Amino acid sequence: MNILMSDLEIIEKIAWHYLGTWYKWGGDDASGFDCSGFICELLQSIGKIGRKEDFSAQSLYNKFCYVKINEPILGALVFYGLDEKHITHVEFCLNERVSIGASGGGSHCLTIEDAILLNAFIKIRPIYSRSDIVGFVNPFFLK
Repeated sequence: MNILMSDLEIIEKIAWHYLGTWYKWGGDDASGFDCSGFICELLQSIGKIGRKEDFSAQSLYNKFCYVKINEPILGALVFYGLDEKHITHVEFCLNERVSIGASGGGSHCLTIEDAILLNAFIKIRPIYSRSDIVGFVNPFFLK
């Protein structure tokens, strides 16, 4: 019997697989991810964006902002920053309470040693642990 997984199930499994991977500024593979590199990896794995496409947190928001939702759900992206023109961080919602994302680093986090010092890696945390939420989008609304 052949059981097919939905895109959402696939992306969720991939996200969990990378839990604990080190943060690396500009990183977009298993040797280290930054926040947008991690989200791009997830979206590329199911064809929501092209394999060669690379986005910052701001450009991911700009690409998907027309599928805004009011509350977090599994598969939604949560964006943080000052406002819609100044997005600084993005994570993948695992449910209405927690998200997974590459965090704790920044532009000076370029090595595993830096990541260790900064406690920067892909981690799960409460969505509302930060007060600078700009909004949520659901890329699964796209065809």
